[in-house]
Amino acid sequence: MATRPHEGCLADGIPVHCSCTVIASIDEVTPRPGNPKGHPDAQIRLLAKVIRAQGWRNPIVVSTRSQFITKGHARYLAAKLLGVTRVPVDLQPYASERQEMADVLADNRLAELGEMNLGALKDILGDLDTGEIDLELTGYTEKSIENLMAGLGLEDDENVVIKIQVPRDEADEYARVLKKFLADHLPNAKLQPKSSSR
Repeated sequence: MATRPHEGCLADGIPVHCSCTVIASIDEVTPRPGNPKGHPDAQIRLLAKVIRAQGWRNPIVVSTRSQFITKGHARYLAAKLLGVTRVPVDLQPYASERQEMADVLADNRLAELGEMNLGALKDILGDLDTGEIDLELTGYTEKSIENLMAGLGLEDDENVVIKIQVPRDEADEYARVLKKFLADHLPNAKLQPKSSSR
C-alpha cells in the first residue's frame, strides 16, 4: 500500500504513523465554535499520554470549506497540553455547511453506538498485562481496568444492586445494552427497572 505525504515523519519530535495532507502549525488549526462534544480533562491527559508514547495514529481533520476542525478536537486539545507546535492535519472538502455539520455529528455519534464485548476486552487486557507496556496506553485508566476485571468476575449468586439514572428518551437503548451485558456475563441476573413518577 502506498504511503501518503508525511506518513512516517515527525511532528515536533512525535512520530506520525497516519496519513495526512500536511504537518501544520497548531496555531493554524481552529476548533469548531459550538462543537457539541465535550472533552473532560482526564480524557485529554490520557490521550496526550497515548500520543506521546505511540505517536500520531490519527490526524486532526480540518474542513477546506470552513477551515474548522471536523474530527479530532480531543487530539487538538491533547496537542495543546503536550505543548507541541506542529500537528498532522488531513484537509477534507465539504459541499455545504449542512454536509460538514452532519459529518461532525456522525463522527461522534456513530462511535457511541458501538458495543464493547466486555469478555473479549477482559481477555485482551489480561494478555497485555505483562509489564511490557503501560496499560493506560489502551485508553483505560488503572482504576477502570480494576473495576472492569472485578465486575466481570462476579459469581452468579452474589447480590449486586446497580442503580443508573438515564435520560428518559434514551432508556430503551441503555436497557438493551445492559440486558446484553447481563446475558453475556451474568446470566442469572435480573434487570428490574424502577418506575419513575412524572
